[in-house]
Amino acid sequence: MSDKSCKKDGHNGHLCVLASESRFEAIRKLVKKPKFVCFNCGRAADSDKNLCNPMPLEG
Repeated sequence: MSDKSCKKDGHNGHLCVLASESRFEAIRKLVKKPKFVCFNCGRAADSDKNLCNPMPLEG
């Protein structure tokens, strides 16, 4: 958990980017039924595609 780099190609669409751009309406649509959490920032999202370093919430 010490590596906090992005594990995915393309950072666009990740919650951290959307938050830094104050795109809160877009974030609301992506976090209604979270199934993944980001190891880097702790944010939760419906899809792993919206997180830099995702892991399933249930496992």
